[in-house]
Amino acid sequence: MRAVVQRVTQASVTVDGELLGRIGKGFLILLGVADGDTRQMAEKMADKICRLRIFEDENGKTNLSLEDVEGELLVVSQFTLYADCRKGNRPSFIKAGAPQMAESLYKHFMERCRTHVDVVEKGRFGADMKVELLNDGPFTLMLDSQELFGE
Repeated sequence: MRAVVQRVTQASVTVDGELLGRIGKGFLILLGVADGDTRQMAEKMADKICRLRIFEDENGKTNLSLEDVEGELLVVSQFTLYADCRKGNRPSFIKAGAPQMAESLYKHFMERCRTHVDVVEKGRFGADMKVELLNDGPFTLMLDSQELFGE
C-alpha cells in the first residue's frame, strides 16, 4: 500500500462536474493498493497517517496530529502510485491491486480513518476525478507499507 499525504488548507474532488468530497484543514491522501495488500496493512497505514504529527503547534514546531487540530481527510484512490516506468515510455500498472480487492481495501482504510477523525471524504473509486487542493507548506509525504512495516 502506498500513500501520498499532502497537508492542505482545503481540497476537493469532482467527477463529471459533481462535487464528491470537500475538506478544510487536513490531509489529502492519494492511496494506492497493490496485489498482496491486506486489511491489516490498511489498518496500520490508516493509523500511521492519522497519527502523523505534521501540524504546527504554538511554537511553530510540527508537533500536532490530525486529531489535535480537528483536521479532516479526503481520500482518493490512485492506482498509478504503482506505475512501473523502468521499461519504455508507457508505464505498466501490473503491480496495482485488482479493482475489486483494491476497492475493498480502499473502503476499509477509510473506515479505519474514521476511528481517528470525524470527517473522511472520498472520491469515486476507478473514476476520472478532478482533484483540487491548496497544499499547506507545502508539506507532502510518501509512505509505503513495505518500507514502514516490512510487509
